[in-house]
Amino acid sequence: MDDEILRAKRLFTSFDGSTFNMFREGRLEEYKQYNISKELEMNWFNELIDQCSKELSIKDWHAVYRLDSIASNYQDVRILKNVLSFASRNIMSSDSIVKLMYAEGIIEIINKTKKLISDDLRIEAYKTTFLILEDIIKKPLVIDPGHELENYNIKDKKTLNDRAKRSIEKIKNDF
Repeated sequence: MDDEILRAKRLFTSFDGSTFNMFREGRLEEYKQYNISKELEMNWFNELIDQCSKELSIKDWHAVYRLDSIASNYQDVRILKNVLSFASRNIMSSDSIVKLMYAEGIIEIINKTKKLISDDLRIEAYKTTFLILEDIIKKPLVIDPGHELENYNIKDKKTLNDRAKRSIEKIKNDF
């Protein structure tokens, strides 16, 4: 790859493919000067999805937020399937904050990919998310080091449960 394409790819991936965010940061004109084809951008979106899916972790939710961001710009069923697959296998062993962030992330991804996903996948995603949220409410508050409640607008177990209940309401309202 030549230097210009590499630079364009760095810009594209650093903004998760969002030309709006590139514009907000004053980088859109630079990106446009590279005249990247839509086909190449689609390849980069696919690479981003694969990369972020490999980075999913029970220790944090950064990869889920990136996949949610990518879904804002490029709707792909794989985003939901990958997050759902990871969450259904792993997330119950994480702390309460990570569970909540994954559940909220899944709901956002469902909303952004709703036109593409089948009803069966949407129902499966909501069931998995509901189980995660129910687990948050039923079990004691567990917080790993570095996950301070205040950083996530949560004061205590009650406010954590309130957020989980609001997410459950979002699920119910979509049925």
